[in-house]
Amino acid sequence: MRLPLIDPAMLTDEQKPLYDDMKKGITSNFNAFQVIAENGALMGPWNPWLHEPKIGAAIWDLTKAMSMQATLPDGARQIAILVTGAHFNAAYEIYAHVAVAEKEGMSEERLSTLVAGVKPTGLAGEEEVAYDVAYALLNGGGILPRPTYDLAVKTFGQHGAAELIYLVGLYCLVSITLNGFNVPVPEKE
Repeated sequence: MRLPLIDPAMLTDEQKPLYDDMKKGITSNFNAFQVIAENGALMGPWNPWLHEPKIGAAIWDLTKAMSMQATLPDGARQIAILVTGAHFNAAYEIYAHVAVAEKEGMSEERLSTLVAGVKPTGLAGEEEVAYDVAYALLNGGGILPRPTYDLAVKTFGQHGAAELIYLVGLYCLVSITLNGFNVPVPEKE
């Protein structure tokens, strides 16, 4: 890891309110995986964001909007996030959202296929559209194809299609953050 975890006792005046807000949001929304170290330090992407509080606060505001006010179905969200994490081979992202997807009942076979970067068989409806949009944005090398976009709007509505596109973009940023700072996966006991 390239940035040390910040002990809450060592937070600057600029970091403290961001830490408090992130910790509050994390404990209420990100509880399927380990996010807080024994000493209270934030792990995952939150630690790098805390190191740069001006930038981190902006990313955290986007993260809150995309997670705490989400309208997309959970299964579709997790598929889009896992496709993105697998594309970047972002270990912490895969660890975290496999845990979320498992908690939501996603099968081991589907999870294995998604994190291998392959489209699972048996996807249908919203989940298939979420996969196709995420895959096309990450691998298409250009504009999201019109049929894929139109199907996303038909499936999720204009707002939901926009949310899906922004979600993939957010998790690209999260994955790049994790990889850029070599954020490790917590050890299992």
